[in-house]
Amino acid sequence: MLDSAVSSRLAALLPPEAWLTADEDTRAYECDGLTLYRTRPAAVALPETEAQVVAILRQCHQARIPVVARGAGTGLSGGATPDAGGVLLSLAKFRRILAIDPESQTAVVQPGVRNLAISEAAAAHGLYYAPDPSSQIACTIGGNVAENAGGVHCLKYGLTVHNVRRVRGVLIDGSTVEFGGDALDAPGYDLLALINGSEGLLAVITEVTVKLTPKPLLAQVALASFDDVGRAGLAVSAVIGAGIVPAGLEMMDRAATRAVEAFVHANYPLDAQAILLVESDGTPEEVAAEMAEIKRVLAASGATAIRVSTDEKERLLLWSGRKAAFPAVGRIAADYICMDGTIPRRTLPQVLARIDEFSHRFGLACANVFHAGDGNLHPLIMFDANVAEEAERAEAFGAAILELCIEVGGTITGEHGVGIEKIRQMCTQFRPDELTSFLGVKAAFDEHGLLNPGKAVPTLHRCAEFGKMHVHRGALPHPELPRF
Repeated sequence: MLDSAVSSRLAALLPPEAWLTADEDTRAYECDGLTLYRTRPAAVALPETEAQVVAILRQCHQARIPVVARGAGTGLSGGATPDAGGVLLSLAKFRRILAIDPESQTAVVQPGVRNLAISEAAAAHGLYYAPDPSSQIACTIGGNVAENAGGVHCLKYGLTVHNVRRVRGVLIDGSTVEFGGDALDAPGYDLLALINGSEGLLAVITEVTVKLTPKPLLAQVALASFDDVGRAGLAVSAVIGAGIVPAGLEMMDRAATRAVEAFVHANYPLDAQAILLVESDGTPEEVAAEMAEIKRVLAASGATAIRVSTDEKERLLLWSGRKAAFPAVGRIAADYICMDGTIPRRTLPQVLARIDEFSHRFGLACANVFHAGDGNLHPLIMFDANVAEEAERAEAFGAAILELCIEVGGTITGEHGVGIEKIRQMCTQFRPDELTSFLGVKAAFDEHGLLNPGKAVPTLHRCAEFGKMHVHRGALPHPELPRF
């Protein structure tokens, strides 16, 4: 519960319908896409101007009230889980595309603009926004920046951090700040990279300038079937090792393709143990040459069949299956957890074998979907929350996968963030002095820890409570910075 006087002061900053405190109103905000964790906020604020955001944060800072910023709520790591004694700050009304500049190939948008809406608005200029998460029809650009989201085309075109020029935001004390600028580089420290993937710990994002990319003249995708999951994993390394940088390189195991085929009817082979989707784009001449080399490498790697899209309709159909993997699994499972870890590509076969072992150990089915080109795993662990202890086993299964990622020299997240889901594994991956440094960065922006408290970076005391300690990171020669 908020203090009544503080609540009254905050309510006065907004229209009556934009300040929610009744249980039936706040319940809709009790979780994000990670539904295992639910907490109702003391209040929900729905501002529609930056001035209102400034005023709300200033009041919360003065009263030492926690604030959790929220976009579309599509996040999968619990990053938008509310604080029971705090304010849930929704940016849902910030949904205007402010400008599109075809000459500089940029767009200025508010944080509540949907990812796909940017490409739709830029299409008239022959441009699009390259990062394309599977949730792009619903997820917002503010959330994409907060989590440093990727997508099926991030191998060639980069993650969110590589496609953002400028971010405007508000600090917890109400100060407005800007990171980056209109130029390709900005003076001083690269704080633009810091705010990307900061998970709402450093500032509330109110405006983003993104880079737009010219649409390629042609794109084709090859679907390769494999009779062994490990062989498909080795084929991924072979493609990259051949010097090919595909526009997209995705992998799905049979459990995933069967779920997808029943949902989307993408004409996936149901007898294959795994499939790869490998896309080439560019001029027709470039695509023809690169696709010939892709087919050669896939055949030499043991592909049992290779099919190349013949037109744009077929290409989009093949990709629609991959992008529908999450809802497709949702049709066949009462509940599921979508994990997110990153590993060296060469370890894909051994990691897939271990995940299969975990599936048997925990007695839960798992469908595997990967951004294979950059080693980003998305195992979908299926369970039924209504069956005693299945949720606990699903969490333990997920934790085992994350620990495995660390063991083989990878990291515990690729694009979903740490949130509350992976907070324990932060204690495993990073040394106490590293965590202290991360917390120091947080304190430089938010001295009292009011923005999204308890997320992403654990205190040393919390690691001690978890009984966790740092372990050797296998092949990683240096610590990898977290996405705060």
